[in-house]
Amino acid sequence: MTRSTIPLRVDLTPEPRQRGLLAPLALAALLTAGVGYVGGELTQLGPWYQALKKPWWQPPDYVFPIVWTTIFALSTAAMAFAWRDVACPRRRIATVVLFVVVGGLNILWSYLFFHLQRPDWALWEVAALWLAVALMVVMPWRGSKTASVLFFPYLVWVSIASYLTWTVIQLNGPFG
Repeated sequence: MTRSTIPLRVDLTPEPRQRGLLAPLALAALLTAGVGYVGGELTQLGPWYQALKKPWWQPPDYVFPIVWTTIFALSTAAMAFAWRDVACPRRRIATVVLFVVVGGLNILWSYLFFHLQRPDWALWEVAALWLAVALMVVMPWRGSKTASVLFFPYLVWVSIASYLTWTVIQLNGPFG
């Protein structure tokens, strides 16, 4: 055996398809369930919310939990695919960090809008949420187009929520 055939460095990082889906799927599901629970607890459709003027095009209140459940399920699957398929460890970790940040921003929006009753503050926050979700769509693209496509409905919904927040402010402001 010559020196040129002896490996100088052994890479123990598993190939993308060798990483399993179960552990990242379970972790993403746990995190998403936590975000959904806390966000749901903060979303109180009480007298203040009922008194707000809302645009004619706003979906009925019962649609929101259905859409969020669907988006959270898609995002959970997307996170598992990103973890499995993205070969670059830094990009994979960055996607996980973004996933956590997006969850935190999601909770923060509910806190600002419903708990503090400040849609104007929630509008500024939803801009950061939109950017974070857009990055979450783009980040895994090279390694996992499946993850990016599964994250995309989240971006669409946050775009709608952003416009809805802005419209509520226009119809009801100023706040504070």
